[in-house]
This record gives sequence, structure tokens and C-alpha cells, in this order.
Amino acid sequence: MQRAVSPFVCHVLVCTNDRHGERQACADGQSALLREQLKEAVAQRPQFKGRVRVSAAGCLGLCARGPNVLLYPQSVWFSGVTPADLPQLLAAIEAAVAAAPAP
Repeated sequence: MQRAVSPFVCHVLVCTNDRHGERQACADGQSALLREQLKEAVAQRPQFKGRVRVSAAGCLGLCARGPNVLLYPQSVWFSGVTPADLPQLLAAIEAAVAAAPAP
């Protein structure tokens, strides 16, 4: 095992957990679509290249409030997120990147 500092200024974790209708889950609220749209939007911004990573996550523990998105290591949590919230998410990511030391 090797230990290192994260290469990303901001790692965006989008819960895509699906419980297949057994209980409420983030996937019930289009979280997979949200993740895909967010990933595309991040890829289109050169200032995010190599500094921001968007990943699917399993259950983050608050499915009743989902879909959930976590900005890490900023500890910024968004609940009840929809694809319509993409501009606000991008603004939060931009603020995280702007606050980080230059590469």
C-alpha cells in the first residue's frame, strides 16, 4: 500500500445507490443522470482539468434526503439534488477550486 495526498482539489461524489424499489434511494431521483451531466460539464471547463473528479458513490447514508452529492475534502453536502441544480453545483465546485492553492 502507498499513501499519498489526493491529486484532486475537489472530488465530487454523487450517490447513485439503487435499492430497486425496496426502500428509497438516491437512484430514485435521477442521480445517475445528474452524475453524467455533471461529469460532462466538469470536462468542458479547462480550469477543472486534473483538479476535479466526479465519481459515482454507493450509499452515503442519507437516502431519505437524496439524491446526495458530497464535495470532498470541502465537506460540502447537497441533498435533494436534481439535474436542474447543476449550475449551483458547478458554482460550488468553482469556489472550491478557486480557494485551493495554485497547482
